[in-house]
Amino acid sequence: MPDNPRIGRQDLFPPIEPYQNGLLALDGLHTMYWEQSGNPAGLPAVFLHGGPGAGATPTHRRFFDPAVYRIVVFDQRGAGRSTPLGETHDNTLRHLVADIERLRIHLGIERWVVFGGSWGSTLALAYAQAHPDRCGGLVLRGIFLCRQSEIDWFLYGMRTVFPEAWRNFSGFIPEAERTDLLAAYMRRLMDATPSVHMPAARAWSTYEGVCSTLLPSPDTVAAFGEDRMALGLARIEAHYFHHHVIKPPNDLVAHVDRIRNVPAIIVQGRYDMVCPVISADELHRAWPDAQYVVVPDAGHSAMEPGIRAELVAATERMKRRL
Repeated sequence: MPDNPRIGRQDLFPPIEPYQNGLLALDGLHTMYWEQSGNPAGLPAVFLHGGPGAGATPTHRRFFDPAVYRIVVFDQRGAGRSTPLGETHDNTLRHLVADIERLRIHLGIERWVVFGGSWGSTLALAYAQAHPDRCGGLVLRGIFLCRQSEIDWFLYGMRTVFPEAWRNFSGFIPEAERTDLLAAYMRRLMDATPSVHMPAARAWSTYEGVCSTLLPSPDTVAAFGEDRMALGLARIEAHYFHHHVIKPPNDLVAHVDRIRNVPAIIVQGRYDMVCPVISADELHRAWPDAQYVVVPDAGHSAMEPGIRAELVAATERMKRRL
């Protein structure tokens, strides 16, 4: 039986509109878009989008029962409706963690459920480890720990499963520069000229979109190729891959003791090629109290039917637990 009789096994909650939104000034450069929907007096939950740089969409409100949850969605620095789009200056994991806490205080929320997938899982873990007393629970999907091995897999390893997509990704770069794809893309993505950075952004983002689903999804690929999504995702993702790999002693698994008592549910696609299951497996072995769900017929995307169903089930379980 579904956790909530009002929704089907693989259905998101119906579309809703925000009851409040705004722009929060973070510093002299960055402003952050935020919105609230659902029940203003409900259980607070914050959605952390992926990328980094991908931005949030109206669909992300729909993982939560709007009758129960006070749903907070925002675009991280440089992403989506936050400004400036694609800005990498003063854009680090430390800044993003501080931004979440600033938003919590701005909205007058004491504790909230933190929901994050892919890069959002990285950010959720980092935020929870910095502010465990502010996390009522964690829902994590497609675990990414921002380690060098995961970045190398994205840049070179995915060609073992998606050789056609990788040929398009690597083939965008002249052959003489292909020994270091990240550096080659960085040069183009950080170029101020749109005729230089936009084609590179689309090539990078489309590569990720193609590899994100178990079966081909033209809609997913089209979404990743849209200008705002492509620029925010590609530029900020490359920036983090180049400058902000998480290394010991800051490794997120090494500090799981800080959040061991926070209720958590981890949802992972068995055939996730963007964030392979090995990272989720390692996190769960270090944190056996976290509920761990491996979806046997899914890739990376939160919109994969099995993952979508498990994420909705996770927010349903979390609301009953809290």
